[in-house]
Amino acid sequence: MSDRLIFHIDVNSAFVSWSAVEMLKNGGPDLREVPSIVGGDPDSRRSIVAAKSIPAKKYGIVTGEPVSSALRKCPNLVIAGSNFDWYVKCSRAFKAICQEYTPTMQSFSIDEVFLDMSGMNLIYPDPIATAYEIKDRVYKELGFTVNVGVASNKLCAKMASDFEKPNKVHTLFSNEIESKMWPLPVEDLFTCGKSTSARLRSLGIFTIGELAKYPVEQLTMLLGERGAIHFHNYANGIDDSPVLQETEDAKGYSAETTVEEDLVDIESINRLLLAQTDVVAARMRADEGKCRCIGVTFRNLDFVNKSHQKKLPEATDVTDIIFETAKQLIRESWHGEPLRLLGLSLSDIERDGFEQMSLFQDENKEKRKALDSTLDSIRGKFGNSAVQRASTIDTSKNINRRHKAEQENE
Repeated sequence: MSDRLIFHIDVNSAFVSWSAVEMLKNGGPDLREVPSIVGGDPDSRRSIVAAKSIPAKKYGIVTGEPVSSALRKCPNLVIAGSNFDWYVKCSRAFKAICQEYTPTMQSFSIDEVFLDMSGMNLIYPDPIATAYEIKDRVYKELGFTVNVGVASNKLCAKMASDFEKPNKVHTLFSNEIESKMWPLPVEDLFTCGKSTSARLRSLGIFTIGELAKYPVEQLTMLLGERGAIHFHNYANGIDDSPVLQETEDAKGYSAETTVEEDLVDIESINRLLLAQTDVVAARMRADEGKCRCIGVTFRNLDFVNKSHQKKLPEATDVTDIIFETAKQLIRESWHGEPLRLLGLSLSDIERDGFEQMSLFQDENKEKRKALDSTLDSIRGKFGNSAVQRASTIDTSKNINRRHKAEQENE
C-alpha cells in the first residue's frame, strides 16, 4: 500500500436523494425506493430527465432522455421538479462533514469530493473504519447516502466509489486492480466515453484489463500520443495528480462538461456555453460576487487542452456580458477541431458590493441585470428547471452530467 491515502466520496443519485429528503419532510414518498426521476414538466415535449433513481435504471431510463420517453418505459414513474437552492444546501452540508476529517479536500462536483487522508494515521489509524464513519454520519445527520472509495490515488478512489451502490465503502489498492478493476468493461474506466470506447472496441479491447495490456505504440495510432498514454496509465491504475484544496470564494466558479457527441460547430459550442454561463453566473450572484476574469477551456479528441481568458475593465455578474466574452474567447482560440470537453470559469471575484458608476447609464445593461434577477427569483422559488433560455433547451441531452456540474460547486 502506498503512503498516499485518498478518499473519494460520492452522493448516491444526488439530485434524486436530495429531492427525496425534501419530499419526505413534507410527507411525500421516498423517491429512492421507487422508479423516479428529477425532471421538468412531463407535458412538455422538450422536458428531459435530469437525474434518475436506482429503481428507474431497471426500466432503461437514462439521464438526458425526454420525460415523455421515460414515461413510456415506466408509466408509474414518479416525477419530481428540481430545487437548485435546496441542492446547494445539501451539498454544502455534505462537504462540511467531509471537511472535518482532513485539511485537504477538493470539490470535484456538487456531489463529489476527494479527501487527502495521507499522514492522518495518528488521528485515524483505521482508514476503512474512518470511511464507514463518514458514510454513516452523512446518512444519520443529513438523511442521504454516499459511497466512499479508498485508494492510494484519486483515480482508483473514484473507480472504487463507483463499485456496488448505494451506501457502500470499497477499496481499490494496487494489489486489487487486477481482480477488481481489470474485469470491468472498458467504458467503465473514468474519462472513457462512448466515442473512445467504440474506437477501443474496434481494436478488440473490451475490458479495462485488455486496455492495460495493449501496446502503447499501437494505441497511439488510434488515440494519439496523449490519449494513448492517458488511457494506458488509467487502465493500470496510475495517477499521481494531487488533491488540490480549493477555496471556492477565492478560486471562483466553473462549469466543465464532457459531451457524448463531439462538438463540431460553433452553434453547438455556443449553446452549451450559454447553458454553462447561465448556471455559473447564477451561482456567483447567489454568493454576491462579481468576476473580473472570464476563461474558456476545451479539449480535442487527442486530449490536448487549450485555455483562453480575458480580464474585464470592470467586474460583472451579468449573464449576457459573461456569455458574449466567452463567445469571443472561443472565436479567438478554437480552430474547428472536434471537441470532447468544454469549460467556462469565472475568477478574480469581488464581493464588496461596490460598482463603478458611469456618467452615461447603460440602459441595456440594466435591463439584462433585471432579467438575471427575475430568472434567479423564479428558479429560487420553483426550481432550476422552471425556466430556461430558449437556445439552451436541447443542450442537456448531449451532456454527460457526471462531470463538473453545479455544475462544479453548485
